[in-house]
Amino acid sequence: MKGFIFSLLLTATLVRAAPTNLAKRVDAVISRPSQKKVTFAVSIVQARTGRAVYSHNPTKPMIPASNMKLIVTAAAFEYLGADFQYETKVALYADTLVVTGAGDPLLADKVTDRKNGREPGWVLDDITAALKENNITHINDIIVDSSIFDDERVHPSWPKAELNRWYACEVAGLNYNGNCVEVTAETVAGKVKLTVEPQTRYVSITNKCRPATRPPDTVWCAREFGTNDITVFGRCHKKCRPIRVAVERPAAFFGYLLAERLASAGIAVRGRFLEKKIKPDEQFKTLLTFRTTLPDVAARCNKDSFGLAAEALLKTIAAHSKKTGSWQQGREITSHYLSALNIPAEQYNIDDGSGLSRADKLTTSAVTTVLLDVYNSPYRQTYKDTLAVGGLDGTIKKHFKQDKYKAHVFGKTGYINSVKSFSGLCSTSKGEYIFSILTNRANGKTRTAINDIVKATIDSD
Repeated sequence: MKGFIFSLLLTATLVRAAPTNLAKRVDAVISRPSQKKVTFAVSIVQARTGRAVYSHNPTKPMIPASNMKLIVTAAAFEYLGADFQYETKVALYADTLVVTGAGDPLLADKVTDRKNGREPGWVLDDITAALKENNITHINDIIVDSSIFDDERVHPSWPKAELNRWYACEVAGLNYNGNCVEVTAETVAGKVKLTVEPQTRYVSITNKCRPATRPPDTVWCAREFGTNDITVFGRCHKKCRPIRVAVERPAAFFGYLLAERLASAGIAVRGRFLEKKIKPDEQFKTLLTFRTTLPDVAARCNKDSFGLAAEALLKTIAAHSKKTGSWQQGREITSHYLSALNIPAEQYNIDDGSGLSRADKLTTSAVTTVLLDVYNSPYRQTYKDTLAVGGLDGTIKKHFKQDKYKAHVFGKTGYINSVKSFSGLCSTSKGEYIFSILTNRANGKTRTAINDIVKATIDSD
């Protein structure tokens, strides 16, 4: 079936259709003077039949930026199943507290917690409450087992200068709070005061920020690689927006926060923090299980472009295929998924899951083939619900706000330096169309051009 779907698409996309109203509109967008130096690749197919209605450079490999997330989430649904759940387990083993990570990227994720009405720190509070309910007044060691993933936490292709940014945070078998702290600067009585959330001694802060008598705020943070030493620079007028800074060793970050929370609640921690693999036996007493569904993770990935979600999914695919939870194994399995769709190997290169790596390559033909496969799957609607909705939510909330487009465009945007992309599905009065638009050497007006191509698809129906 998958091979047949692709054959339909390939036949249609390799031959340029006769000039149509849509073709004229899209060609006009691509030919704009402002886009003269931009490289466009575009594929638009009829969802019901897989027939191409427009194509431009459909088999040209392009840097896709965050459109890579569409491939990884589709592979996750294929290999893990729409009912898959991450399960982070908390247990007692004699007087040792054991937390076994599942690779969940949304444990204490602020966006997810706000959606579900959870207070910050609820995970630590629940563990503390469970211990008190079991009349535990002290524990010895805290063991965090993050071995579901390997210990390559930083992708080698990511820009070294950006590794303290939230979107390039480390990836671990136990992730917490997006593997970041938030630093806020505020000028009070002529001095800059810094606060860190969550409050912890796991990071050290050096304040080199100065008060300013007028806007703008220029506050920025740097973390020395390999440490959790954060220095705050710049100038602060009144109060700046919180700055997320990625931390070193996320599983240890969680363990340290947990020890601090237990101590503050009167539960003594007398031993050590250990990060190691541990095999449960009959002496384990499970206290809590924290669960997160695949659709929730995919939605954070596709709607909000949360990079940690994509990287965790790529490693999870590998871990649950009885392989090592690594980027390498995740790449191989995801590539196998594309190969099963008869997508030629020269049309893709999977390097990471989020699209932050510039070594990633996709063609628009490959992207639309994957989306067409999802469209013809039992989880079509579940997957569609993970996409940003034009004019309503996610990364396209502020786009497609006119009535004729609002709630009719579903997709995933992408952006890294000189790359802009957008792929997904749009609905019209005559049916639905799957599209993929990848641009390299993009400029400040390319996002408008991309959106106009999608609007042309709806207008020309």
